[in-house]
Amino acid sequence: QLQPVESGGGLVQPGGSLRLSCAASGFTLDYYAISWFRQVPGKEREGVECISSSGGITKSADSVKGRFTISRDNAKNTVYLQMNSLKPEDTAIYSCAATRTTVQALCVMTYRYVYDYWGQGTQVTVSS
Repeated sequence: QLQPVESGGGLVQPGGSLRLSCAASGFTLDYYAISWFRQVPGKEREGVECISSSGGITKSADSVKGRFTISRDNAKNTVYLQMNSLKPEDTAIYSCAATRTTVQALCVMTYRYVYDYWGQGTQVTVSS
């Protein structure tokens, strides 16, 4: 089974930072647009950040704009989500999804989309 793997979650105090990783095994992320989502029980999955396969296009949800940054390191076959100034409202399971594309500007923010791969997610808890 081919699946990206998220890591870097954990417990952090409000105002703290975490860096999540989305790493691929068995395929290269160079040709994939990557999206980060988060989900809280009882609520729909929310698009957080996306990055195009080229890395040249990124989008942020209003709720995280200015605090979260997405980036990719193709040499490490990994996409990162740097999360700063974390708030309790950011507590959720964070997952990454990959879309293979030849369109270098593709950047998808909705989960209502057919992704090629989904990770299992990593828990982020922001609490004192």
